[in-house]
Amino acid sequence: MHVLRNGTVVDADGVREADVAIEDGEIVAVGDVGRGDTETDLSGQFVAPGLVDSHVHLMMDGRPDVATAQQESSYDRSYIAAGNLRAAVEAGVTTVRDLGAPGSLAIDAGRAVAEDRLIGPRVLAAGQNVVMTGGHGHWFGREADGPDEVRKAAREQLKRGADVVKCMATGGVLTEGARTGAPELTPEELAALVDAAGAKGVPTAAHAHGKEGLLNAVDAGITSIEHGTFMDREAAAAMADAGTYWVPTASALENIVDNPDAGIPESAMTKALEAADAFASSFDHAAEEGVRVAMGTDAGTPFNHFEDIPDELAYMVDYGMTPAEALEAATVTGAQLCGLDDVGLVAEGYRADLVVLDDNPAEDADAWGDPVAVFADGEHVV
Repeated sequence: MHVLRNGTVVDADGVREADVAIEDGEIVAVGDVGRGDTETDLSGQFVAPGLVDSHVHLMMDGRPDVATAQQESSYDRSYIAAGNLRAAVEAGVTTVRDLGAPGSLAIDAGRAVAEDRLIGPRVLAAGQNVVMTGGHGHWFGREADGPDEVRKAAREQLKRGADVVKCMATGGVLTEGARTGAPELTPEELAALVDAAGAKGVPTAAHAHGKEGLLNAVDAGITSIEHGTFMDREAAAAMADAGTYWVPTASALENIVDNPDAGIPESAMTKALEAADAFASSFDHAAEEGVRVAMGTDAGTPFNHFEDIPDELAYMVDYGMTPAEALEAATVTGAQLCGLDDVGLVAEGYRADLVVLDDNPAEDADAWGDPVAVFADGEHVV
């Protein structure tokens, strides 16, 4: 048993002085803990849950033009994924949800981490995202048209072992020719996807920027809306009423608009700047209506690197959330979205996913930027 001694525990349940005991990948005690086989003194430091990033793309490396990855081999993409996994866990990220990769790449990566063949965070993966023919992300998605074909495409991902089924409800910023907010999959197609996933008890996620496509996804019963850039009050209210999660991915937008002359395609830059004008109000609407927010970054998109995932919490605070609210979104709420009931808190019976920090993350969102130590499923990786 390894005991983390004299630290201050910080999670969504509050702040308290407590020792933390770890054994066989699990937190076995929090509070007054007896002698351990090994002990680490954390006097003056904070123990927080590992971060949960609910939206990443393991096969992307932050290059300015993601479409150039089409020319790479599956081997290249696998090496990129392995590097991204290591970078994420060293940054304090202990769970990621991959929402789109070619073939079974991300599903296989998750298996490799679980079997200790790769060092990285726990991986929940969607397999290929389901898109209309020629739709957003078509070059690494599973193109499908009509409810029957969409249902089959979803079932293919489930057969591979997908933990979530992802689709493109609207166009997006990074696909040439796609209109960012325009609906792509129809309401009937979205309903077929949700029905297929629901039969297996698997959650769903929809890339949705524009209001119409967003509402189509909510009406179909999609579990989480990714991006939600043009969310207005009506859309936020619909999400809150349905219990739909929102994964804002501020890092994706910020890292595009902050790099105007760095090789990002002109069409993507134009669309990102238009989206940025609406994005801030989405946070206001979500807060007013009580939408559940889970942290996600879209890591892998331009200049959006896995080692910088913790920056998302600071962006969320910039958009109006408190550091404590950002902490909750990036830990226990993200875990709930991912269907994990033993991740996201520093509590007995939870997985030993822990980050040791010099500053209190419930008061300072920048505290996540340079972890002192990281434990992933009980393994001391940093």
